[in-house]
Amino acid sequence: MSKTIKFIQGNEVCVEAALYAGLNFFAGYPITPSTEIAELLSSRLPRIGGKFIQMEDEIASICAIIGASLTGNKVMTATSGPGFSLMQEALGYAVMAEIPSVIVNVQRGGPSTGLPTHVSQGDVNQARWGTHGDHAIITLTASNHQDVFAITVDAFNLAETYRTPVILLFDEVVGHMRERLVIPEKGEMALVERLRTAVKSGVDYHPYLPREDGRLPMSDFGGVHRYNVTGLAHDMWGFPSGNPQVVHGLMRHLIDKIQNNAAEIARTREYYLEDADCILISYGSSARSSLHVVENGRKRGERLGLLELQTLWPFPAHIVRERCRRAQTIVVVEMNMGQVLEQVKLAVDRPERVFLANRMDGVFINPTDIRNVLRLIQGRGI
Repeated sequence: MSKTIKFIQGNEVCVEAALYAGLNFFAGYPITPSTEIAELLSSRLPRIGGKFIQMEDEIASICAIIGASLTGNKVMTATSGPGFSLMQEALGYAVMAEIPSVIVNVQRGGPSTGLPTHVSQGDVNQARWGTHGDHAIITLTASNHQDVFAITVDAFNLAETYRTPVILLFDEVVGHMRERLVIPEKGEMALVERLRTAVKSGVDYHPYLPREDGRLPMSDFGGVHRYNVTGLAHDMWGFPSGNPQVVHGLMRHLIDKIQNNAAEIARTREYYLEDADCILISYGSSARSSLHVVENGRKRGERLGLLELQTLWPFPAHIVRERCRRAQTIVVVEMNMGQVLEQVKLAVDRPERVFLANRMDGVFINPTDIRNVLRLIQGRGI
């Protein structure tokens, strides 16, 4: 059977992948530069029996997908910086109530309304710490359309596996650039479906009692079981509890189910790391310029390598540490003030050897920008 090949925008790739993964409910509010996701799904979802709702704002959007997920649907919303800010309280609710969901943030310049039509990667730390309190989160990204497709499918799989919201942190360049996409055939990529409880009707059901493997079976809300859902600290029945032992156990569960599986969640791309003296670390569209610098530099005999991060949270510190152990210099390439830079410095053995090549002015960082930083480092004799 011949493959389906398209030449499309990154935002459309996200739509294709979400539908492939089984998305059947989307609620959102248009915002540049993610609007194409909502626009396309408003047409595509009803054709396959799914539901699309344009909500009055981003707060209502994430609340709508939380409710739809509880009733058994695979769900997604899409937004950009200002809308993502509005979603943070409900994002924390989804973390606490353990509700599978996918939130797409196609980043633009900020803060506030910032630069609506220009690129940025300034929401990395917001994705990790935007909602209050101790918590863990999964955040994924990609730099090319084939990987956007795979990472989007991964997001749905991880949301179902760990009963958690998953953030897809793309950026304006990835969202709006056009590129070739080969759509996998049905069944070619593994899909994780909702793990539903085997507890029968009329039997005591514990909605927050994990199995031995840590996974938490669900029962569709409004179905055969009656149970409580709350953003408050709660016991295994879902009812609020201030008991220190119960709260401690809940917090450990919420964090450990993700942090203890960080190695399984980690996704990276590695280029020419075997002999690299200088390693670039990048992600999203910045990784495209980084790869260009590496491949052209190696043609001139420069021992450059690239570690492209596709999992931003939980931060793959173990991979960064191991892959960069022999490097003389490490240059983090990103379009912000150094949000991943700080994580890399914490991960490596010699943080004084870590440098930043960045832009934060709404202009896409290009290979010349990166080469200028490399020349500056070389000029200092580092």
